[in-house]
Amino acid sequence: MKKLIVTMLVLMLTGLYVHAQQIQTVFKSGRSGGYGAISNKFTKIGDEYANMVEVYGGWYTNGRFLLGLGASAATNNIAVLPEHSVNPWKDMSYAYGQFGMVNEYVLGSDKALHAVFHLFTGAGFTAQYDRYGWDGDDEDFDDMFDTGADENWFFVMEPGVQLELNIVKWMRFSPGVSYRLAYGSDAAGLRDNDLSSISYNLTLKFGKF
Repeated sequence: MKKLIVTMLVLMLTGLYVHAQQIQTVFKSGRSGGYGAISNKFTKIGDEYANMVEVYGGWYTNGRFLLGLGASAATNNIAVLPEHSVNPWKDMSYAYGQFGMVNEYVLGSDKALHAVFHLFTGAGFTAQYDRYGWDGDDEDFDDMFDTGADENWFFVMEPGVQLELNIVKWMRFSPGVSYRLAYGSDAAGLRDNDLSSISYNLTLKFGKF
């Protein structure tokens, strides 16, 4: 009798264990880590070429999802046409920046070459400033974006795709392409269509993948 009871208990526990292993969940427990990235982006703002530097990073889970934050800004001179300038007597330039949430979905992360789907959503910013009249002094920096500089805020969404190469375990190279979509811009000379453009990107990622 004891042997029968013990056998039945073993069978019941085995069945419960197998059933538990078959339960599916939305978020599976698995490896997690994180990484940071620096990217150089080649794009257009208005009819002008724009070079942008971007940094982003965050939590990377299950070898697939990145949940993070990022920011980028234009680094070159983007000239303001006289008819749109807040100060026609000076050579004004456009400043551009954006910051917000970054998400990535990685396909086949362990393979040497794989695809990554990238999405940025957040706020964009433009303003006019006297690029050549700023000499780096603190006082000039405070005055660079004054109330007359056509300060402008808007929403930005930028989906993209990358072809990612695993260089070493902690570093990846990810060239890609994205399209920036601007909504709600009210800047002189820079409406939504002027700020929306394709971008070609070169990205290096460092971290625990």
